[in-house]
Amino acid sequence: MNRPLLPLPANGPEKKLVFTMDLGNPDLYTTEDRFTMWQEYVANDAKIWSEPGSSPNGFWSLFSHQDVSAMLSPKAPFTSEHGMMIGFDAQNPDNAGGRMLVVSEGKWHSALKRLIGPFLSRLRAPELESVLQREIKEIVERMKAEDATDVALEVGPRLPAAIVCEVIGVPLSDRPRLIELTNHAFGGEDSSFNKMTSGVAHSEILFYFYELIEERTKNPGDDLVSTLLTDGRLSADDVLINCNNVLIGGNETTRHSITGAFHIFQAFPEVLHALQDDPELLDTAVEEVVRWTSPAMHVLRVATEDVTIGGQDIRKGEPVVGWLSAANRDARLFPEPHAFRADRKPNRHLGFGNGPHHCLGAALARIELRELLRELSQEAEAVQLNSDPRWMRSNLVQGYQSLPVTMEWR
Repeated sequence: MNRPLLPLPANGPEKKLVFTMDLGNPDLYTTEDRFTMWQEYVANDAKIWSEPGSSPNGFWSLFSHQDVSAMLSPKAPFTSEHGMMIGFDAQNPDNAGGRMLVVSEGKWHSALKRLIGPFLSRLRAPELESVLQREIKEIVERMKAEDATDVALEVGPRLPAAIVCEVIGVPLSDRPRLIELTNHAFGGEDSSFNKMTSGVAHSEILFYFYELIEERTKNPGDDLVSTLLTDGRLSADDVLINCNNVLIGGNETTRHSITGAFHIFQAFPEVLHALQDDPELLDTAVEEVVRWTSPAMHVLRVATEDVTIGGQDIRKGEPVVGWLSAANRDARLFPEPHAFRADRKPNRHLGFGNGPHHCLGAALARIELRELLRELSQEAEAVQLNSDPRWMRSNLVQGYQSLPVTMEWR
């Protein structure tokens, strides 16, 4: 990358750190050079202002674990109601703001959490266990029958999609269609997802949920769609956008952690053997997979009043981006941050966010990863990469476009 790692202070009373390159540019995140960039920013406690580009009015960026945690604190004067990713701000808000779980606040946010949370909690694990075990067994058996597998395409999407679709109430016959649509909706700007635009994919997902809502209105069940419909406080449109939120959120983070687990076993072969020898490491290993992969690259908030973070003044109405993937490799909290330590404790990663918007699906994601790691540690001896990982072209999801592997089985 031919660019200065640190920006220079701009002239003027605001003393913003102006970076001439837009940090929302997805091209910055297609190689592992991003880790060098983030490491420099974290080490220098950088607070960077990106001029208008990917975001119409520009945005602040925070990188250190301390700064990002401060932004996400329950008492911090920030809101997600204008949107939660680069491109939104107070003048250009997400039209789902104040209605969809991830972009709502206050009493309505709490009400949605009470409705949706039970479907994504650890309490659902026993009901989903048979689905989970069946999917993992089928994944492993299919991989054993293949000489090579691109886990980013054939493994990563399958397990979380099966669980989320089960929760929402998507029929088995419709699940492949939903997986393909989420690939296109959140595939970044990769040419491999050029069958349709992100906007078209989102529209198709919403149209599918519209049909499902019509069906559940006539024939309610015990799924999430039926529960939201019968509550009485949500319109059909509110049900639609919140189901879309659950589908995308449940698929687009865990799938890349699952793919990343194979990358980890290849890069750190001792980890697979450690889990084979000591299954008690599974829980800490799951947390380390989430930290090391950090699929949710950033979250955005808008300041609701003037505030100072780490010595930097931020004005009311300014958007602020917390780079979770950078914070999760802050060496001050995570010694040897680029290494994978299956026994890392403490592990205060921000992979599921923090504060009121801590990921509701975190419990299910942990269960999915734990059972997959358990099965692989029992069945696999080694993982070999057939080519270097190809990363998605995205500023939102730190994910794999391709990760072809050959497995050595026990």
